[in-house]
Amino acid sequence: MKIRKAKEEDLSRIAEIFICNNRINYFPIFKDESYSFGELQVVPFIDNYLKKDEVFKNLYIYDDGLIRGFIQMNGTEICKLYVDPWFQGRKIGHELITFAVEQFGADHLWALEKNERALAFYRRHSFTPTGKREFEEGTTEYIVELRKKTDGERRTENSDQRI
Repeated sequence: MKIRKAKEEDLSRIAEIFICNNRINYFPIFKDESYSFGELQVVPFIDNYLKKDEVFKNLYIYDDGLIRGFIQMNGTEICKLYVDPWFQGRKIGHELITFAVEQFGADHLWALEKNERALAFYRRHSFTPTGKREFEEGTTEYIVELRKKTDGERRTENSDQRI
């Protein structure tokens, strides 16, 4: 399997993937140069976030010889799922989310309301907004909760579409 538990030597690559995605996807929304290009640096992100025991023990990477993406779980919640932008569109995110559902029963997550690409990705994988939203900590932007539809909900939805 290409997905494995992260090791300490993987942390710089994980941080690099996170930071690159953050700058591409979130800087246009938040427009906070001091955070995106000042505070958000590889070594501090590793030391202040990735090395926390509750984070590190729940990190899994997609590794086919190169680390191309990662997922962070907390019970059944997907906390982070990122694929290096250079490797997006190659089903890596699909494999990571499938792994999370099959191995951990992943059934919910929070995503930035304005991150339309992420929301579309999660919808394609049967996660739908619940209507719950709250401010992203320390910002004026909302995050929204998404929950995985059960097989019964998907069957009902499909049969409703036929009527």
